[in-house]
Amino acid sequence: MFKKFVIFPVLSSIATFADRNAFCIAEEFYTYKTLGQTISKVRDAIASTKIVNKNVGLVINDDIETYASIFALWLEGYSYVPLHPNWPLERCMNIVDQVGMDIILDSSSETRYADVKVLHTSILNYTSDNLDFKEGISDENIAYILFTSGSTGKPKGVQLTRTNIGTFMDSFWKTGIALNENDRCLQAFDLTFDVSVQSYLAPLTKGACCYTIPYGQIKYVYASGLIEEQQLTFGAMAPSMLRYLKPYFEEFDATSMKQCILTAEACPLKLMEEWYQYATNVELYDFYGPTEATIYCTYYKLTRGGENKTLNGIISIGKPMANVIGLILDEQGNEVPDGEKGELCIAGDQVTCGYFNNPEKNTEAFFMKEFNGEQTRFYHTGDLCYKDVEGDIMYSGRLDHQAKIQGFRVEMGEIEFHAREYLGGTNVVCIAFDNADSLTEIAMFIEREQFDTDALTQYMRTKMPSYMIPTRIIFIPTFPLNSNDKIDKVKLKALIKQL
Repeated sequence: MFKKFVIFPVLSSIATFADRNAFCIAEEFYTYKTLGQTISKVRDAIASTKIVNKNVGLVINDDIETYASIFALWLEGYSYVPLHPNWPLERCMNIVDQVGMDIILDSSSETRYADVKVLHTSILNYTSDNLDFKEGISDENIAYILFTSGSTGKPKGVQLTRTNIGTFMDSFWKTGIALNENDRCLQAFDLTFDVSVQSYLAPLTKGACCYTIPYGQIKYVYASGLIEEQQLTFGAMAPSMLRYLKPYFEEFDATSMKQCILTAEACPLKLMEEWYQYATNVELYDFYGPTEATIYCTYYKLTRGGENKTLNGIISIGKPMANVIGLILDEQGNEVPDGEKGELCIAGDQVTCGYFNNPEKNTEAFFMKEFNGEQTRFYHTGDLCYKDVEGDIMYSGRLDHQAKIQGFRVEMGEIEFHAREYLGGTNVVCIAFDNADSLTEIAMFIEREQFDTDALTQYMRTKMPSYMIPTRIIFIPTFPLNSNDKIDKVKLKALIKQL
């Protein structure tokens, strides 16, 4: 699957479209020929380096060397583990230590990783093409590990295999999305976020050009400029990006957009209808999926000017993709009737082999269930959903203590952990809420008399990415309890609206 749907199509693009543009990065274009040469020089360096651990660190700079490194690693049978250059070094080193990396690929002019062997990819010299496919690499090998927020204060790694990605790409093309070498495609996501994989693979497997957003830029402003100036035709975006773009819809030309995926968070119908007015030629899709199911696992194609299914104003997440099984189950693991809410559980070859070195989490997240006469491995998404009579899935909310912030999945427990560590065990509760602009923020309640929180905030910034830092801090001398003597989070959330 991986060879057929990922490696061979990309190698074919490099050979067939050598003089066409593969990337536009920071307003500089790179041809498929340049991509192939960059892959080759990185691959040569990898092949000549003794690497024991096949899970290789990759500093995810926005440059051609970083993207080329992904394919160089895949061609050699290795996986990549993204390390964000703007994350706290302590967090990145935690990932390095968990995985036991013995080498990191880094295109930075100066690396932060003094205690690990570093391959400096930006100073390598190209000698000759090295793009032949290496036989004998199992599709069960890991392709990448994405570390997401963990409730213990330690990031947890989701392992995706070559089979997972190959299966996903097969599913993806069966949704009706179609690209060719003339398309110009937006890549708006950090490489720590799984939608980035679709955002670069879809264009590169079809010979199209991939347009990235440099770090340090205001993402929605830069994206609108690319859409208009470069006449982009395709892209995946989080609805929050469209919310930020909304005041400027009339100021930029989006008529070049032919297909647009909305993903990573709940998708409001009203916002989509407004986007239709300005992106007058676009087909819109709502794609849903946890990282554990390889990027997306369900999709819904919207109808311009027609009826679109919604629940509480949020667009349906549609039906399972071609290679995905999606069931709505009750607490006993039984499938519920159409229209009845339960947990969405996912099975199929897109589902991860499991969390890295985390048997306890694997036992919690995966289970076996008989399906069509066979024992089948399912994943608990933790999402409350129901199916209508036509099989379309309606999303109702989270079952657990997680939220999507700027498209990233965040466990409130990790934020609470770091705050409690700093405060010496003081009780802390974090709650996600939607602000007046329908954007998700985090409020942190502290069971203590008020104090200056600047030092606390600075401490948390050394532990977590910026999107995980609470935007509101509220002091309560004593937390309210419900009838089960648990902290009453309903009452806490109601306080947010009053303040």
